[in-house]
Amino acid sequence: MKKINYSGHFEYSNSIEITIETPGDFSVLQNYPNPFNISTTIEFQVSQEAEVEIKIFDILGREVNTLLNEKKPVGYYTEIWNGKDKEGQYVSSGVYFCRFKAGDFSDIKKIIVLK
Repeated sequence: MKKINYSGHFEYSNSIEITIETPGDFSVLQNYPNPFNISTTIEFQVSQEAEVEIKIFDILGREVNTLLNEKKPVGYYTEIWNGKDKEGQYVSSGVYFCRFKAGDFSDIKKIIVLK
């Protein structure tokens, strides 16, 4: 171990500069993991304050669950789907669709549940 002697002085600042980029567009990423059996993560970004809706549908187009339905400010977000329907029951294995809507933007991602 080396010992270092310093006889000068240090300058410090009370502020920290942080740059946070804001999203340029609305978007939703593919969920992960996919396929999943316990829970899956859905990441999305909101480029301007908007009503955001995330719903899960089965292969026949029936609504399974609403994960989110609220106004969100600009930012990056994460929602978790625990694989349950509106009644709190686990859904069966199969293909499901995640519909993301924010303002005039809409996108659909395929989600696979494996038990």
